[in-house]
Amino acid sequence: MAELSRLPGPVMDLWEWQYEGACREVGTEQFFHPEGERGSSRRRRDADAKAVCAACPVIRQCREHALRVREPYGVWGGLSEDDRAVILANEQVPAAS
Repeated sequence: MAELSRLPGPVMDLWEWQYEGACREVGTEQFFHPEGERGSSRRRRDADAKAVCAACPVIRQCREHALRVREPYGVWGGLSEDDRAVILANEQVPAAS
């Protein structure tokens, strides 16, 4: 579950970008894997979802949102769960001096 304390308050300006998302034209099953999905089926579904994201006018806002709230499920802003985990893990590592 997303960390609710990281979600922005109910200010429409912060969420309005979602109305422009290319994903609104595609079913949610494209972006969220069914329980137990693995291997090539999951990779193919993720790739298809990322292709939708690649043409999305709000990909940056979506990606920033998913990283900020540590969205645990689905493809957001062209990033899969695993992609986000790698980015977030690298942010936790102190920079080498």
